[in-house]
Amino acid sequence: MLPESLGGLAAIAGLVGLCVGSFLNVVIHRLPQMMEQEWQAQCAELRSEPPPDSKPLSLARPSSRCPHCGHRITALENIPLFSYLLLLGGKCAGCGQRISLRYPIVELLTGLLSAYAAWHFGPTPQLAGALLLIWALIALSAIDFDTQLLPDSITLPLLWLGLAFNLPATFAELPAAVIGAMAGYLALWSVFWLFKLATGKEGMGYGDFKLLAALGAWLGWTMLPAIILLSSVVGAFVGITLIIAARHGRNVPIPFGPYLAAAGVIVLFWGETITRSYLGLIA
Repeated sequence: MLPESLGGLAAIAGLVGLCVGSFLNVVIHRLPQMMEQEWQAQCAELRSEPPPDSKPLSLARPSSRCPHCGHRITALENIPLFSYLLLLGGKCAGCGQRISLRYPIVELLTGLLSAYAAWHFGPTPQLAGALLLIWALIALSAIDFDTQLLPDSITLPLLWLGLAFNLPATFAELPAAVIGAMAGYLALWSVFWLFKLATGKEGMGYGDFKLLAALGAWLGWTMLPAIILLSSVVGAFVGITLIIAARHGRNVPIPFGPYLAAAGVIVLFWGETITRSYLGLIA
């Protein structure tokens, strides 16, 4: 495909990515609240108590509002990047409180990665799969960073969707994808139990197992060593940096999901090159 055509496709994908990034901000903010609301209702049911008196919450309703003053965010105030940078100046139109930088960062990151995916894969089934995978990983990373949760409502559909995309071997042969899902889960599950038996502590959550299983389902088992190596190196570097900077104590948990997600995106684009490089070093 001509570079000019790829450039146009990348521009379109980038614009779509900006809009999707705006929606991902809603998912990141509301999904943990929806999960907590559901847990409270389940606990009340087990105790034979009436359900909590809380307003129904979904990704669509109620409409987006300022968390400080309740100002309803209009369509004009919700244009990705433009509203934050030029219209609002990073402040709520109702109360003037600063809006978290995370909102434009998520939008920009989603737009840039979507544009690069279009440039990298072109108009192929791989592009559709890559966009869905990237968008899900961005949402999971931010939710895990905020709450140390990796919701099953994202990780499990992501796993099955990876297997579905690989029925025609979009990213990996189907047997490699199935083995990748199993090996991804069992790899971190084994580390979890070895660490727990050795120290009596839990070193990671079950959501991390499911996320690596999903990445194995999308990219195949041959990419798992690169994902684990990259995520471990980055996670260790960030963890040590935070401890040295005295921003985290040694006993303060650090979410591992964002590092798995970042490694998954890197391997999605350059996995074969990375695998050949470290196999060459070993040889």
